[in-house]
Amino acid sequence: MAAWSSSPSLRHLLLRPRLPLSPTCFAGSSRRHVHRHSRRRLFSTLTHGDTASTHCDGDGVVDVNPPRGTRDFPPEDMRLRTWLFDQFREVSRLMAFEEVDFPVLESEALFIRKAGEEITQQVSSIFFLYLPFSPPSLLLFSRKSVSLPLKWFTIGQCWRYERMTRGRRREHYQWNMDIFGVPKVRAEAELLQAIVLLFQRLGITSSDVGIRVSSRKVLQAVLNMYSIPEHLFAQVCVIVDKLGKLTREEIEKELMSTGLSSEAVRGIIEVLSLKSLSKLEEVLGSGVEAVADLKKLFSFAEQYDYADWICFDASVVRGLAYYTGIVFEAFDREGNLRAICGGGRYDRLLSTFGSEDIPACGFGFGDAVIVEVCHLLKEKGLLPDIPRQIDDIVFPLDEELEGPASSIASSLRKKGRAVDLVEDKRLKWYKYYFFPPFYISVTEISLLATTRVFKHAERINASRLILVGNSEWERGMVRVKILSTREEFEVKAGELE
Repeated sequence: MAAWSSSPSLRHLLLRPRLPLSPTCFAGSSRRHVHRHSRRRLFSTLTHGDTASTHCDGDGVVDVNPPRGTRDFPPEDMRLRTWLFDQFREVSRLMAFEEVDFPVLESEALFIRKAGEEITQQVSSIFFLYLPFSPPSLLLFSRKSVSLPLKWFTIGQCWRYERMTRGRRREHYQWNMDIFGVPKVRAEAELLQAIVLLFQRLGITSSDVGIRVSSRKVLQAVLNMYSIPEHLFAQVCVIVDKLGKLTREEIEKELMSTGLSSEAVRGIIEVLSLKSLSKLEEVLGSGVEAVADLKKLFSFAEQYDYADWICFDASVVRGLAYYTGIVFEAFDREGNLRAICGGGRYDRLLSTFGSEDIPACGFGFGDAVIVEVCHLLKEKGLLPDIPRQIDDIVFPLDEELEGPASSIASSLRKKGRAVDLVEDKRLKWYKYYFFPPFYISVTEISLLATTRVFKHAERINASRLILVGNSEWERGMVRVKILSTREEFEVKAGELE
C-alpha cells in the first residue's frame, strides 16, 4: 500500500503566496475521477516531475506552491466550501438520500478493469486512490447486503490524471447522488429535481442554466438502423461525445476510422443533431424504447415543475461506456462553460465487478465549474459573505487573572458558545510603566490592552467581549461589552450565559 500523506503541513500553507479569495478556488466536474483524500505524493507521481511539483531551485529554496491542478483552502475559502457542501447535504436531505463514504484506497484490479493496463504506468502501487471511471456508491453497494431501493449520496475529494482546462482540475470535490433498484425513469426525474433544487437554493434560475437530456438508447437505435455491430457501440459513444468540441468533419473522420460506412456516419450525425423530441419520434418511430422513456421523463418534468429547466438534445451521450439509458448534463445558457454536472442510467455496470446487475442511475456534481457559476452569483449579488463567527472573547486584564479567565471560557464553551480566550503577553511589560519616568495608571494600561482586543474582536466578528479585571473579580463580577451596540455592564461570573 502506498504511504501517501493525507494533507500538507500548515507551515507550507502559511509559506505560500496568498491564494485568490473564493469562489475562484473551487474546481472540477465529471464522474471520471479518482476518489478523495490523499494529496502531495500522489501528484508528485502523477506529474512525473512536473515543474509545478515541489522542488528546490539552484539556491536550495523549496517551492511550496501546490502541485498543478490542486489548491489549498485557507479559512475564508474553507467557509465558502463548507457553505456549498451544506447546500449539497440539505438538498440530499430534502430528497431523502442517505450519506455514505468509502475507503481512501481501492485495489489495482478495479482500476485495470475499467481503465486498462495503462493506469499502472501513471501510478505504481498495488492499491490506488478511488476508482476513476465508476460511481463510487456502486462499489459500496456491491460489497454490502442491502434492501432495495436505495438512495445514497456522497461528497468526496477526487483525483484524475489529464490535461487541465478552464473549470477542470486534477483534484476537486464532487457531490454524487445515486439511486439503486428503480428501473423506471422516475429515478432520473428525482435526480433532475435534486439538481434543480440546488440551483434554486443558490439563486440560479432557468434563464441562467439548463439541463440537456437524451438517451443512450437513441444512439443504439440509430446503430441498429444501419446494422452496426454491438462491439462498436462504446467506441462510437466516445467519438460522438465530442460533438460541439470538434468540427463535423473531424467527427466524421473519426467515425469512418472505426469502419462505419459514410451513409451510417451521416445518419448518426443527423439524428444526434436533433433538438426536438417530436422530430426524433418521426425518425425512430413512437414504438422505440428511447422515445417512450424520454416522453415519460418530460411528462414528469411538467409534474415536478421544472420543465423550463430541461431540453431535449440528441447529441448528449456522455463519454463513459457504462451509461445505458437516459443521460443528462447541466450547461450555462450563455455557452461560456463546459458541462456543470452530468449523469445518467447505468443498469449494467455492477456485472463489471462480478455481481448481478441491478437498475441504477446517478450524477456527479463537482466544485470545479460551479466556481464559474459562483461568478454569476457574485454578479447578481447572491454569493454569501461568510465571515468568521465567534460568540465571546474572554480577556484577562492581568496575568494573575488568566486562571479565572480560563474557567469562564471553559464554562461558556460547555454551554455551547464559541469562545476565543485572548492573552496579551505585553501585560507584564506594561507594569513597568507604573514607575518613573512614565507613571501610567492601571486605567491607562487597561485601555492600551483593551484597544488591541477590540481590534481583534472586529477582525474575527465576535459578538461579545468579556473583560476579567481585578476590581470586578474581587466582587465576583466580570465586565461584559456587547460589541454591536457598545452596551457595557457588569454581571456575576457564575451567571454568564
